[in-house]
Amino acid sequence: MSQRVLIVEDEPKLASLLSDYLQQSGFVTEKIDNGLEVESWVKENSPDLILLDLMLPGKDGVEICKAIRGFSSVPIIMVTARVEEVDRLLGLELGADDYICKPFSPREVVARVKAVLRRQQGGTISPLIRGIVLDESRYKASIAGHELVLTAVEFQLLNILFTGQGRIYSREQLMDHIYSDNRVVSDRTIDSHIKKLRKRISEAVPDKEIIHSVYGVGYKLEENI
Repeated sequence: MSQRVLIVEDEPKLASLLSDYLQQSGFVTEKIDNGLEVESWVKENSPDLILLDLMLPGKDGVEICKAIRGFSSVPIIMVTARVEEVDRLLGLELGADDYICKPFSPREVVARVKAVLRRQQGGTISPLIRGIVLDESRYKASIAGHELVLTAVEFQLLNILFTGQGRIYSREQLMDHIYSDNRVVSDRTIDSHIKKLRKRISEAVPDKEIIHSVYGVGYKLEENI
């Protein structure tokens, strides 16, 4: 049975474009353009995933996401045209599964939808990502059979990003995970560790990039789309 994606978007042309691309990939789509209608529809129809725009008439995406998380664990991908909002959304820990910033390519959205559903269902992961092996007890890591020589912080970063494959982590979130003693560190500290981690990975698999920067937001681990 085809999976059903609810597109909550008040721009008709964009909603139709996303719908067309998702349908071409085998999804069944539904569209809602008013925030007030979303919660009751989700309760009655149980979609497999929701593409939820942040700015909507009637009720905004933040409030809708909070409300849905009160009764459903359906995967939610938040969509926003304002990059500065994403840091706030990430900080709120609303329970969204991913975030996409406009403008975006419809193909990227389809790929994100597939990735989130794959994680939700515990399905197969791409061969390269599956090639990462982490041993938390010894802080050892390897990729594609090549051992990575990592510091403790670099290992923790890789572990966090690997565990949430495809999810965007803000610098603040990464700092909170790694420096649980609340020491004061700058965003540049995380950037420096990520740069070194990327170098270790590129030395092992030079033809692949799997740690991606999301402009103005943070980082995610995902094979190139």
